[in-house]
Amino acid sequence: MNPGQPPPLISIITVCFNARRHIEALLDNVARQTYPSLEHILVDGGSTDGTLEIIRSRREQVEKLISEPDRGLYDAMNKGMSAARGEYLFFLNADDELESPDTLERALSRMPGADGYYGEVLFVDDSGRPLGLRSVRTPQRVPDQLSWKSLRRGMVVSHQAFIIRRSLAPPFDLRYQVASDIDWMIRCLKSCKTLCNTRLVITRFRTGGISKAKQRLAWRERFLILNRHFGFWPNLFNHGIIILRYLRNPRY
Repeated sequence: MNPGQPPPLISIITVCFNARRHIEALLDNVARQTYPSLEHILVDGGSTDGTLEIIRSRREQVEKLISEPDRGLYDAMNKGMSAARGEYLFFLNADDELESPDTLERALSRMPGADGYYGEVLFVDDSGRPLGLRSVRTPQRVPDQLSWKSLRRGMVVSHQAFIIRRSLAPPFDLRYQVASDIDWMIRCLKSCKTLCNTRLVITRFRTGGISKAKQRLAWRERFLILNRHFGFWPNLFNHGIIILRYLRNPRY
């Protein structure tokens, strides 16, 4: 941040549905951030488990609350983007947390005015116990210099560790049910001129399982997305490497 200039507003967007177990901890986590210019937007899909009551009891901490049925995760994320006023956007899941109170302040101070900022995520289990950094537990390493071409073999940076200038962020493509985030990030990165590797752990990411049906759908969607951005033959070659990597360690 430049001395004498007001810090740019960051819009933190959280999409949730029946998130009573974690939503209060998330609100506390965001409220502890030392970065002085934040708005927190919550997009709720019509929770029935008490999530809304918790949010409404902490209404002064939430800039905007949208609670209505949606057409899925990415539709809800688009609603959050449409409601955002910030110069930057940051998506934070209801069961995730920023790593430390000064995470956003430190991240944006690395390169004031960059188009985007990225870093690491720390995997934690359901109780919050650390399991290791994403780059250690998966084959996709966080690149020193991120570009859209870095994603030719899959997500190398989680969208929960990615802050993007709002003017450069397109809507999520609703044709994709489970893999639209990789398409979104590629399109964001194609528009970025300056990117900052903060070399920080941005988010504590709570791991969760994915059904076999959704896993198969994710593979199909990812192939179509990467085919569109990189071309059929390069994508076929890269997916051969992805498949070999998966066969060596199916948990990836």
